[in-house]
Amino acid sequence: MPTRHRFRPRYRGVAWTATAVGGSLAVVSAGLGFLTVPLVTGAIGVVMGAAYLASPTWRLTVTVDDDGLEVGSPTRRRFRLAWSDVVRVIASPTTHTCFVDGGAPERSLLVPGVGAPAPYDLEDRPALFAAILAHVPPDRVTTVESLEQAREQLQPPP
Repeated sequence: MPTRHRFRPRYRGVAWTATAVGGSLAVVSAGLGFLTVPLVTGAIGVVMGAAYLASPTWRLTVTVDDDGLEVGSPTRRRFRLAWSDVVRVIASPTTHTCFVDGGAPERSLLVPGVGAPAPYDLEDRPALFAAILAHVPPDRVTTVESLEQAREQLQPPP
């Protein structure tokens, strides 16, 4: 049975704060005679916060089934990756973070856990992490303490 894991905004608090502070600046500016700099700054805060929260990225889902994983929205598939096509998975069980290497950046997926540098999160991340590890052969999985540690190990020396 397929499971779906929706992309979620990771910095909702920052976006709501930018919107609230921006709105407050705009209101204060209007009350003081439409001062240009605070009015424009406030409007930019509102627009940026709203744009982040309304991003089409939050319509994306990762669907996992017995054949592979798929990333897409209700109207468009970004990619489908069969489990047999997974080149490798670098996984951190302590943070539930993993990188699924599909052989090319456009066919790869970062499941961001604690401390991972990503602007998104995924619903029920531990279940997605477990499903990926359950379907990928163990010889293709590298377990690390953190993905940062793995990145250092995989980069060629200068």
